[in-house]
Order: sequence, then structure tokens, then C-alpha cells
Amino acid sequence: MKTAARYKAVWELMTAVFADKQPADGIINAYFRDRRFIGAGDRRFISEQIWQVIRRRRRLAFEAGSDNPRQMLMAYLKDEDLSQIFTGEAYGMPPLDDDERQFVAALKEQEKTYPPAVECECPDWLYAKIAQPSLLFALNKSATADFRVCRGSREDALHLLAKEGYEAVPTPFSPLGVRLTSRVNLSNCMAYRDGVIEVQDEASQLAALMCDVRPDERIIDYCCGAGGKALALSALLKGQGVVEAHDVNPRRLEQLKPRLARLGVKNIKMVSAADNQPIYTRFIIDAPCSGSGTWRRSPDAKFRLSSERLQELNRIQAEVLEKAYGLTASSGRIIYITCSVLEEENGAVIGAFLERHSDISIVDMPALWRSKTGLPWPCGTKPWLELNPLISGTDGFFVAVMEKR
Repeated sequence: MKTAARYKAVWELMTAVFADKQPADGIINAYFRDRRFIGAGDRRFISEQIWQVIRRRRRLAFEAGSDNPRQMLMAYLKDEDLSQIFTGEAYGMPPLDDDERQFVAALKEQEKTYPPAVECECPDWLYAKIAQPSLLFALNKSATADFRVCRGSREDALHLLAKEGYEAVPTPFSPLGVRLTSRVNLSNCMAYRDGVIEVQDEASQLAALMCDVRPDERIIDYCCGAGGKALALSALLKGQGVVEAHDVNPRRLEQLKPRLARLGVKNIKMVSAADNQPIYTRFIIDAPCSGSGTWRRSPDAKFRLSSERLQELNRIQAEVLEKAYGLTASSGRIIYITCSVLEEENGAVIGAFLERHSDISIVDMPALWRSKTGLPWPCGTKPWLELNPLISGTDGFFVAVMEKR
């Protein structure tokens, strides 16, 4: 593809992504699936450019003084030879008119100071809630490529990856994980195809460890989505016991089936509803949440979130906790997990839940952490686990482990 055609593809993707109707990764994957004639090198270039634009969305709109994707693309490319990009050719974009040439000239001359929320690439209302620029900057960087070791030792997995030519290191906190220093094509990675490793961010691995599961317990992973933590729990049980995997959306559970087959997992049971008796000794809630802790992977998601949706999520979080309370046995544990950095989805939700139920208390999570990782507690005086790129170099995760007396 010529340069002009490549950037026309970037513009088309910008137009679709910035409509804020669907996740960017799905839009990008569908775009390439419908255009199989685009070669691997062109796909890589287009993908890299669109993700850079997404991570600079607010600054580009501020520079352009507009949310118009064409003008934002001009701002992004202002230092390039735009006559080679806006060519008017069949597979390029229309050439710049006189007003647009003046617009680009002004872009090159301007020296703008970004407002704090723009500098942090965050919608104003979310910036006001988080109010931590260093965290927002960290959440706008690319995520690490983390994997959980499913079979054998971590040393064996590292050796296998090295034989394939991949450079990998142990994850610093999770004893289960390895981190690749560059992106990997999973379809070509034998360690992945053979079920030796599985994609899972280190924070999610640590959340599974904090569940402290044993084979003789009745365990449910509630709202499990595609089942990443259920798979980790299965591995921690070494194939023994049973993990019930539940989600209200059957299509999400369907995504778990090929993963079960590839990993040879036999001790996960997919269920459409939890048992209606208080018999669970580990009621694990993968709570529906804003996903703000995963913005490194989905930087577009922050623009699809609204205050109304956040309020709805808070209501669902409280309802699911009440469901767990009714179905957890005496001396059983409720583990509440989010991939959010928003206090109102994390500590505020758990604080209100504890106020409603005097027979629920937080377990000694620093001691639990030390027993599972052998490392010092990273969260100061907080009674629950809060991870994020600044603290742990991971996605943002929250874990509260509670016991029903």
C-alpha cells in the first residue's frame, strides 16, 4: 500500500473508533478481517498508527480545535509532507484545500499548553474523580505482555520460550507469571499453543492467588466473563476439586470452551446460575466495573464510560455482593475483585457492604499476601489490595477478601 492509502485506513478507523459505539480492538479486527488483501506489513503500520492516535486523542482534538477526524489527523501529521498523504488518488484522501493548508500552517506555529485533563488524556469528569496525573499517564502507556504458567515450572516455561527465540522474564510479584519483553504472535508460539502458558495480566494472577482456594471447598467464580481467573483457580487446584464458572451472558461462557480444550482443563463446571443454598465457601466476584484499570490495553474505553453507566455499575456491584452474602456458608469467604482504579467501585462499595453486615469482616490480607508471594505488603495501611501501573507495573486491580462469621 502507498503511504496515502495507509493513512486513509487510519482515518477510516479514527472515524469509527471516535464514534464511541464499540471497543476499538473489535473495530480494528473487523476492519482487517473485511480487507484480507491488506498485507502484514501494512496491517502492522496501520495498527501502530491508530493506537498512537487513540492514546493522543484529547491532545490532538485540543490542537485541532475540533473532534473532526480529518482535522485531528492533520494535527497528528502536521510535521509530515502532507502532499504525499492527502493526494486525491483513488485510494487516498482528498487533497488539502486552501483553508486546510492555512490550518496546518497555523498548527505548526502554535505552542499550546494543555489543560490537565487533556494532558492526561482523560475526560474531564473522570479526571476530577481520579485526580492523580501520574496514574493517568501510566494508564495511557502500553501494557506489558504477561502470561501465567499453566503447566510445569516457571523455569521450564522460560526455557521453552527462550528456545523459540522469545525473551521473557519472571513477573516481579506473581510466582505464576512470565513477562515477554516484546509482542508475540500467539498462533506461532508453541508454548502457548501447547498450553504451557496462558495470557493473563500479573494483577489478575495475584487476584486468583488471594482467593486461597483448596480442593475440598465449594467454589464459584461469579460474573466470570471469559474465565481467565477460573482457569487460574483450576491450575492452583492442580486439577482437583471443582470451580463453578458463572456469567449471565452465555456468549462469554462460550469463549471459555476453546480455552478449556487447549489447556486440557477438566475441573471447571460452567453453570447458568449459582446454587440457591448458602453452601459456597469461596464466592469469588469478578464484579462488573468500569474497567478503568485496563485503560493501558483499551485506551478508548474511557470515552465510552459515562457517569450514568458508573452509577448503574455501582448498583449492580451492591446487588452482586448481596447475592454472595446470601449464598456464602458460615466461615466462608467472599472475594470481591474489580479491574478498576475508581474508589467508588472499590473501597466505597466494600465499606458500605461491611456497614450493612456486621457478621462480615476483612481477613488479614497483608498476611495472606505474604503467604502467597513471600513479598512485603505493597499497600501500606490499606486493608485490601490495590494494584496499578505505579504500584506494581500491572493493570489496575482491587481485591477485598472477606469472611462470614
